[in-house]
Amino acid sequence: MSHTIREKQKLLNRVRRIKGQVEALERTLEDERSCMDVLQQITSCRGAMNGLLAVVLEEHIRTHLVDAEPADEHGSGTEQLIDVVRSYFK
Repeated sequence: MSHTIREKQKLLNRVRRIKGQVEALERTLEDERSCMDVLQQITSCRGAMNGLLAVVLEEHIRTHLVDAEPADEHGSGTEQLIDVVRSYFK
């Protein structure tokens, strides 16, 4: 069983909180609030996304790299991790 399926509810809760933060950012812009308010909302959203990434990435490393599962249709765990990290920094 995939770690994302095991932790599905916790991950969905995080995504829903992120959605709420993005909606708050939208309201901040619509209400023409100050630059500082907008920046604070943006950094909150980014922090939440980074937190979600960290949780999923950590479990991916523990599940697919440390336990060294054989390559699947997405390639080796190492290659998958490299792809994720590269796409994050683009």
